[in-house]
Amino acid sequence: MTTPTPEQREAVRHRPASFSVGHQRWSNLLFAHWEAVPAEVQATLPPGLFCDTYEGKAYVGIVPFFMERIRPALLPPLPWLSWFLELNVRTYVYDEKGRPGVWFYSLDCNQPIAVKIARRLFHLPYFNARMTARRIGGVIDYYCQRHGSREARYRWATDGDTRLAIPGSLEFFLLERYALFTAKANGGIYTGRVYHEPYRYLATKAEVISTEPASRAGFAFKNDPCSLLTVKSVDVEIFKLEKVQT
Repeated sequence: MTTPTPEQREAVRHRPASFSVGHQRWSNLLFAHWEAVPAEVQATLPPGLFCDTYEGKAYVGIVPFFMERIRPALLPPLPWLSWFLELNVRTYVYDEKGRPGVWFYSLDCNQPIAVKIARRLFHLPYFNARMTARRIGGVIDYYCQRHGSREARYRWATDGDTRLAIPGSLEFFLLERYALFTAKANGGIYTGRVYHEPYRYLATKAEVISTEPASRAGFAFKNDPCSLLTVKSVDVEIFKLEKVQT
């Protein structure tokens, strides 16, 4: 087991040499993060993945956003399929080679076809949910409710100018993630890469932040998030999954 080096954390921002399999645009992303106990996070991970920490602290994030222009490579987006809402609950991990990435506890989505495709092709824990979002001036009101769960609501606005995350900063640790890890039913661990320009983030003020999605993953956060950041939009390339050799 090797913890990620600064060079590895920056190297994942480079575009992979292989062909991408899809394109997306992520818009109006809210990154709300809470500190967590590393041992508690580690207990939720499959063998072969390890809790990534910043200054000894683990983090769990809730990220609601708008998915736009979703399409396979070489095909156009479809109006009835390529625009929808998504909300994910995530933490940060690395594999035995020290490659950093994201582990998703859940991804709620209001497009049933997208849920089926993501579950089958990327083995990600997607769930159908009722979701709505409204932009009122500079404020976004965002609602998400999975069947059998309480409604989660987010109301936020941005403040100030955009900034790039500085390598070594907490913002870089939380935002600059270009790989995901997922587990198949047989226990195999896979990783997938994405590529986009580095996030330009804004300071964020939130009137309402629900912890309901994190509670379903076993995290009972009672306090306000320790970090609130917003990204307006990025265009993203998606690359195929590869098996992690352990």
